[in-house]
Amino acid sequence: MKRFWLVVLLPVALRAQGATENGARPVSLDEAVRLAQRNSPLTVQARGQLRTSDAAIRTAFGTYIPTLSMSAGASSSEGQNLQPNGRLTDITTPWNFNRGVNTNLELFDGGRRYFNLQSARADQDAAEANERLQNYRVALDVSQQYFNILAARESRAAAQAQFAQADQQLKVASARVAAGAATLSDSLRSVIAVGNAQLSILSAENNIRVASANLTRLVGTNTEVTASNEEGREIPVVSIDSTQIRSLIDQAPSIVSARHQVNAAIQSRRATRTSYLPTMSMGYGYSGNRTDEAFAPGGGPFSSLRTLRLNFNYQLFGGLQREENVARAQVAESNAAAQLRDARLSVEQQVTQLLGSLRLAEARIGIQLSSVSAGEEDLRVQNQRYALGSSTLLDVLTSQSTLNQARFSLIQARYDARLAKAQIEALIGRDIP
Repeated sequence: MKRFWLVVLLPVALRAQGATENGARPVSLDEAVRLAQRNSPLTVQARGQLRTSDAAIRTAFGTYIPTLSMSAGASSSEGQNLQPNGRLTDITTPWNFNRGVNTNLELFDGGRRYFNLQSARADQDAAEANERLQNYRVALDVSQQYFNILAARESRAAAQAQFAQADQQLKVASARVAAGAATLSDSLRSVIAVGNAQLSILSAENNIRVASANLTRLVGTNTEVTASNEEGREIPVVSIDSTQIRSLIDQAPSIVSARHQVNAAIQSRRATRTSYLPTMSMGYGYSGNRTDEAFAPGGGPFSSLRTLRLNFNYQLFGGLQREENVARAQVAESNAAAQLRDARLSVEQQVTQLLGSLRLAEARIGIQLSSVSAGEEDLRVQNQRYALGSSTLLDVLTSQSTLNQARFSLIQARYDARLAKAQIEALIGRDIP
């Protein structure tokens, strides 16, 4: 008998040792997504790429502005000179002061600066699309861990209901064994059912802790966070139909980014072809210098020289370097076009798959709700029949197993529906009602 109660109470002791969400701060899904988008390395890198592209555009604009440089200096030297008679004489040169200003403007470059500017703008558009893509990818990762917590809580609630029913069955079986109306096997089977239910509770609580730790890492906070109890009560129902979702495919961040990358590659290829055209530039320079025995930079007048330059340059042969650059640009354009085509087909394929998963999960939810209701009623009837002696414990345990399976299938269907909706939103880059 002592061994009997040890088997019953051991899972209870194990459960008491497991902390469940102690000290974790509940956060809403929206708050978790905002924190993750602010702290995630992926989004930080995407924002950095956007800043870099902004700087590249400013640099491209700067090529239209004349360059300007200023210079000023002073020099003097001392030394010794060997004379023909073999004697060394000291040499000291006076101070030499110089100053100057130079400016230069490229008048014609065959359109290279324009195409470089257009390429930089296309890179910026691609960076903006990539930032939106990374934000939704991070949101998907956060949502998945958040939904893992919700599913684990539902599993814990189902396991607790399973435990309560198994515990009631144990009491009934123990009473019947004591009355001689059942064998010891019935009570032992009930003990096993109670232990399995308690292990299910422990497993669910461990899943909550693991998912909460994963969520904490994603949001990037020093304190542990977990899902709010207010979330997950309603299963999302997507009211938008598949035709409307498919109409949004061309605006998916991955496709938009690939499209702008193609445009950037086209502009870069056009820029390389400008090397076959002549260039023209104009410059102006002013320089002055003076000498003085003493160090006095502003002590006297400077001689001056003003220069106006007009340069024309045309490269007749460049060692086939231009041809190589054009070939590389053409290959880059072809690769970008292939990436765009693959991105569009990939999004279309994933949308088809995810829409099917979402509709299937919605249908499974309805079916499993009915299965849970039917299972609860069947278990109630079997318990009553077993208490009256018109049914065996095996019938009760079979009914209990069927109900447990229906409950966990319902939890999985809810999880699949939430996750499929989040995946569709991450794919098309926008929230769907």
